Amino acid sequence: MASSKNVVFDIVGTLVAYDHLYNAIDIRLGDRLRAEGVKPWLLGSAWMETAEREYTNLSISGRYVPYAEVFETLFYRVLGMMGGIKNPRQFASPEDLAWIMGEYQKMTMRPGAAECVKKLRDAGFTVWAFTAADLKRVGGYFQQAGVELPAENLISCDSAGVGKPDLAAYKPLLDKLTSENEGKTPWFAAAHLWDVSAARRAGFKGAYCTVLEQEALTDLFGDMDVIDDTLPGMADKIIAHQAGN
Repeated sequence: MASSKNVVFDIVGTLVAYDHLYNAIDIRLGDRLRAEGVKPWLLGSAWMETAEREYTNLSISGRYVPYAEVFETLFYRVLGMMGGIKNPRQFASPEDLAWIMGEYQKMTMRPGAAECVKKLRDAGFTVWAFTAADLKRVGGYFQQAGVELPAENLISCDSAGVGKPDLAAYKPLLDKLTSENEGKTPWFAAAHLWDVSAARRAGFKGAYCTVLEQEALTDLFGDMDVIDDTLPGMADKIIAHQAGN
């Protein structure tokens, strides 16, 4: 089926990097963590991965909770799972957590993210954002980077109360973009392979960038329509694929 000139992006982890958050953990807790043999980056990654899992589990069980709430609530549990940290609520104070959550609001676009969006727009594509995060926070990431995104093109799972990768989460936007574009299939682009894989099964064309996960495990998640190691490279391949329709 022919594809349309609509690209839906995942945002946090894809266009927005986790680096600022992980650096904030290092600034606030780094010396304490290293004294226990824990790398700040490892804590950040474990915290993020655990939150994504539990957010999804809550959603598919019918108890949807906004991602940021899940993320903050799980901090002490994840901290306590780090080797050697037996009293996590004594190890890190509520003030520590509040400061880190404040820095969470300040994460920045990846190198190449703005170029990726510009390439697509210059080629006539309309860019959309579909996120598990809250609209205010994600809108702030775009504003900080000076990348324009109309409010109507930014959609959160919070609106329907169904989290990705439940296929039902992708369906409303897929149906909207398909019906408005003569039945042509829109694109979904992400640096989370599970996200692109689910979107593709829901009916999107799938574009995957390895910038976050490094390895394209297509034997596990299935084939993609486009794969590239950089965001601008992924944009080029979407454009080239579209030209070949």
